[in-house]
Amino acid sequence: MNRRAATPPILVLGMHRSGTALVARALETLGLFVGARLEENYESVFFHRLNLWLVRQAGADWDHPEPVHLLVNHAEARRRAVDYLRFLLDSPRAISYLGLARYLRYRSPRNLDLPWGWKSPLTTYTLPLWLDLFPEARIIHVVRHGVDVAESLLAREQRGPALTPARSGYRRFKALHWLRPKRGGFFFSLRCTSLEGGFSLWEEYVAEARRHVAQLGARAREIRYEDLLGEPRGSLAALADFCGLAPSAEAREQAAALAQPERALAYRRSGELAGFAQRVAERLRAHGYAP
Repeated sequence: MNRRAATPPILVLGMHRSGTALVARALETLGLFVGARLEENYESVFFHRLNLWLVRQAGADWDHPEPVHLLVNHAEARRRAVDYLRFLLDSPRAISYLGLARYLRYRSPRNLDLPWGWKSPLTTYTLPLWLDLFPEARIIHVVRHGVDVAESLLAREQRGPALTPARSGYRRFKALHWLRPKRGGFFFSLRCTSLEGGFSLWEEYVAEARRHVAQLGARAREIRYEDLLGEPRGSLAALADFCGLAPSAEAREQAAALAQPERALAYRRSGELAGFAQRVAERLRAHGYAP
C-alpha cells in the first residue's frame, strides 16, 4: 500500500491553565488528530508521560521547569534522550496515542500522513528535543492574561484535597497510611498556593514559549486566549489554515461553540485580583498585557 509522505506534527503549548485544552479540543473538532487516549484536559497520555520523563531527567517539574535547560544544553544527555524518544515512538507503546487501528496501519506516529499533533504545556520546555525528531514541526503558543492564570492555579490548589483519590483518600483512610508511604503530596504545587507564585511561573513559561516563536518564524503561531473567546470563528479559521485543515462548515460551528466569552479577563470581576494586577502592571506590560 502506497502512503503519502509523513506529516510533521502540530504542537500546542503554553502555560498551564492558559487555554491549551480549549485549543486542542477545538482543533480536534476541526480535524486534527490529537490522540486516541486523552486525559481530561485533552492532553495525550502518551506524550504527556514522555514529556514528564524528559522534565524529570533534569530534576525539574512542571512548576519548576527551568532545569530542563540543563538537559537541552547537554549534548550527550540530549542525544540519548532523543534516541529513547525515537525508540518509544516506534514501539508498541505508541498504541496509547494511535489506537489499535492506526497502530496496525502506521506502526508509529512518525509515519502518520494526516494532520496530527499533541497538546502539552511541558512541550514549552522540551520543544528543542522534539524538534530534533520533527525538525519541520509547527507550534501553536496559547497565551492568557497572567492574573487569570495565577488565580486558576490558586483555585485548583484550594480545591486540591477533593480533586483526586490520592488526596481525598488520605483523609478518609488516614490510619492505614502507616502500611505504605502516602502517594503524592497534599498540593499540586506549593509554588502556586499564592498569586505571586503562579504569576511568576506564568512569566517563565511565556518567555520560554516566545523564544521558540521567534526562532521558528512562519512555523509558529501565537494566539491569545482572550482573542479566541472574543472572536472564535475568525481565530479558529486562522488556526485551521495554519494546521492545513479543511473542516466542514458544521465542524467550524461546533468548534466555535466551545468558546465561553465570559472567561476572558475574569480577574476584573474581583477587587482583590484587580488590585494584584495593578501591583504587577509593569510585569504584565512586559508580556503584552495592559492592566
